[in-house]
Formats: sequence, structure tokens, C-alpha cells
Amino acid sequence: MWNRKSWNGFEDERAKPILPLMELVGRFRPRAVLLENVVGFMSGPHSVRDLLEERFQAINARIGSKYTLEWRTLDAAHFGVAQHRKRAIVVALRDGAAMRWPEPSHKTEPTRAWDALADIQEDGPLPMASGKWAALLPSIPEGQNYLFHTARGSGEPMFGYRTRYWSFLLKLSKQRPSWTLPAQPGPSTGPFHWDSRPLSVKEMLRLQSFPADWVIEGSRREQVRQIGNATPPLLAEILGRSLRATLFGDSFTEAPALAIPRLASVPPARRRASVPRQYAHLISEWPDHPGEGRGPRPRQSPSD
Repeated sequence: MWNRKSWNGFEDERAKPILPLMELVGRFRPRAVLLENVVGFMSGPHSVRDLLEERFQAINARIGSKYTLEWRTLDAAHFGVAQHRKRAIVVALRDGAAMRWPEPSHKTEPTRAWDALADIQEDGPLPMASGKWAALLPSIPEGQNYLFHTARGSGEPMFGYRTRYWSFLLKLSKQRPSWTLPAQPGPSTGPFHWDSRPLSVKEMLRLQSFPADWVIEGSRREQVRQIGNATPPLLAEILGRSLRATLFGDSFTEAPALAIPRLASVPPARRRASVPRQYAHLISEWPDHPGEGRGPRPRQSPSD
């Protein structure tokens, strides 16, 4: 909704739920309001921060509340989710109290993709990579992307440096959290599994920290969209604990119910494959991206 390339302000139908939400706040006067969205929701040229502050001030003036807007940008990986996912978290408390924000618990020792995916048992066939770049995936090491095959990487010079989007042919590393799962990935959009295939729905759910017994309805495309647009439940649980601590003085000593335990060991990365012959004609000298503000897609390869 707050992608700077597609946002159309409050004329956009996707943005309009915020306005009736504020009407509900004024009517029901909840002790706490918590909102989650992409980082641009509260910062940047299309932020709604000023509008939210105005609406809360108007509610305060009308009903005598003391709603005060607070917000933070939180990375889900810093709280035990096996995925880097930065989101704007907005809180307003009716009595004007300050939110007791959670302290990062996994910033220096994050939950890794292997911790989340090692024990998954699939019920059916695994998804297969498709598209013209599918056969190139096995030649890219775990935890890397197309930049491996540039003049600055260790592979073959097949692309110009930074001439593709970051998630192009991006593969998970067993040793690190996943990158953000997209809601509408193309055939070459990662993160891909380290086995050079798209992630299964079960794997995406686990990287988002959903309970193991959750089932997502719809086609695979619809399932991927729902998962990619979701808030990680573990992050939601941790924020819920913080709200309880703020409002009721509760304290918690046990681990969150949705926490993913860290495993004792991680298998080594698999040896990468050679570049298939069908891509050999791409091996050449390619210019780097000319720099910020010089266009999103400079010359990349003969097939573009």
C-alpha cells in the first residue's frame, strides 16, 4: 500500500480502511491501539504519520483521552523470527502512557533458516523453479544472488554489477535468517531454497513463524500472497506481551509460545554446480550500474 511507486494517497481504495479505523477508535475508546505496516507507512514522502496524529488529537479533544502516537521500525529477525522483515509498528495508549517496547532478543544470535526448516515434512511434491533463469540457480552458492555472477563476484561475469533487483536469483543460507518473503514473486524472485527451488507453502509459513498446524486456503499464488502480506505471529506475540506489561504490569519469564529453538548444528553448504552451457553466451564484460538516479534498468544482458 505504501510503495512509493504505486501509492495514490487516500484516494487509493487500499488506504481507505485507515479512516474508518480511526472512527472506531473514537467510538470504542480502546486502551491501546496497535498498527503494523511497511516502513513507508510512518516515514518518507507518503507517510500517514501527520494524519494519524491529527486524528488522535481530534479524538482526545472530543472525549478527553490522552492518546499519544509512538512508533518504531522493528526487524522481526531481532525477535526470533527466522526472517529479516522490517515493519513500522505504531502504538497509541489511551491514558498517554509510554509503551514498554520489547528489547531485541536475537539481534546478535538470530534464528537461522535451518532452525526453522530442518524438521519440515512435506505432504506432496516440492515446487520446482521455472522461467529462463531456473537452470542457473544451482550455480549460485547458498546465501548469494545474481551478484555472484558479476565482475565483482566469484562466478562468471554474466551480469553487470547492481543491474538487477536484489532478490533476483537470491538463495537462502542455512546459517542466516531468510530475507523478506515477497507477496507476489516472479519466477526469478527469491529467496529460493538452498536446494535451488521455490519455497513450499509450509516452509514460508515456518519462516514467518506461523504455528505448524495452520493451513492457508486458496491456490498456491493466493497462499503466497497471504503469507507474504502477513505479520509474523511471533512478533505479534512479543508485541502483545509488551502491551500487557505496559497496561497491566505483567512480566514473562518463559519463552514465547511461537519461539523457534536454535539447533545444535547446521549442515555445510552444498557444492555449487557449473554454469550450464545454455548460458555460456552471456559470459562477457558487462558495465556496472551507473549509479543512483541513473535509471532502474541499464543494459544487463543480450537477452534483455
